[in-house]
Amino acid sequence: GWNVTDSAAGFPAPSGVVVSCILKHKYPDKYVVPIFILHYKGSVEVGGLALASDVIGLDGLIVTMGDKPRFGEPIKELKSSEGAREFLRTNIKLKNLKLGCLLTSRRSVEDNIERVRGDWDFVYFMRLEDKTFPMLEAVAKECKKLNKPIFAYFLVATDKNKKTMEMIGWPATTTMDKVEETAAKLDGLVDGIIATCAGDAEGDKEMLQKLQKFRS
Repeated sequence: GWNVTDSAAGFPAPSGVVVSCILKHKYPDKYVVPIFILHYKGSVEVGGLALASDVIGLDGLIVTMGDKPRFGEPIKELKSSEGAREFLRTNIKLKNLKLGCLLTSRRSVEDNIERVRGDWDFVYFMRLEDKTFPMLEAVAKECKKLNKPIFAYFLVATDKNKKTMEMIGWPATTTMDKVEETAAKLDGLVDGIIATCAGDAEGDKEMLQKLQKFRS
């Protein structure tokens, strides 16, 4: 499946929701979840795009304030991800669309667990590396108690994606020679991974080949 970015790093790009709806229409059996950045959207657009996602049958939206736009000023009509979640459920009255939150290892374990306990349907965890693995373990344990699916970003460093990695500013989860070793640690801990070589298409193919043994 696909986790679709939404004007990553604030640079204009085709809408994550629009791209996701096209993918879901073409590949209805695939898992498709876009990032949904609030800094770029007013309340009417937030509601409209969420309704489109609901009608098309996307597997969810990851709601986050996100990066600040590279052009213009952030739109701050909805003050937080939690506020947007309640707006979508109470005012827009979504029928089936699941709403997820984006956790980062930059926040404390306690803060992340507190967010997980909120009224989210599922969880994505970003900035996973060796030193933040214990944090993911603690958060995943709480998710299992609450019966909430948790997915971890799995960012693989290669020789070709150094510039992209610098632009993103995320640490690598692993390197190509340790893909299987790192994936084995996550097998059974999380419900899935969002695996990427961040702009290295050939690297993505090699990585996916290595990960096939972990698919259920």
